[in-house]
Amino acid sequence: MELHAIGIDLGKTLFHLVGVDAIGNVVVRKRCSRTSLLAFTGNLRVNRIGMEACAGAHFLARCLREQGHDVRLMPAQYVKPYVKTNKSDYIDDEAIAEAVQRSNMRFVPIQDRRATGPAGRSSRTGTLGSPPNGRGQSDPQPFIGTWANTSQGTLAC
Repeated sequence: MELHAIGIDLGKTLFHLVGVDAIGNVVVRKRCSRTSLLAFTGNLRVNRIGMEACAGAHFLARCLREQGHDVRLMPAQYVKPYVKTNKSDYIDDEAIAEAVQRSNMRFVPIQDRRATGPAGRSSRTGTLGSPPNGRGQSDPQPFIGTWANTSQGTLAC
């Protein structure tokens, strides 16, 4: 399947995506789990994939970039003017898909693994990760983790 742009709305366990063609018509509306999202996008030819920038978006953007996609992250306040009606996940996805196609849109650079830090860890207090190192900060460690287990193995980016 070939799409012009995809907008992905990130959630804790489910992701919503909307795919549009070159004219801007919605062709695909899909709700995916973490494991099925990468399997679904692996079989697509897409000009550009857009997401709102957040901590989890950088990780997913790296995974999608490894699949060969052109992934762009946008601040949420730049996407908001493209929302046409009341808030829902699919309407947000349409706004993201429309905003990612704009030539004058400002994008957020995708951070590498070391810049995003370990998942689930507070750098100030260390409450969710290891205890602080005595100076009130957590010890810096490279993020080495996996994202999802599938029948083919573990997806790690």
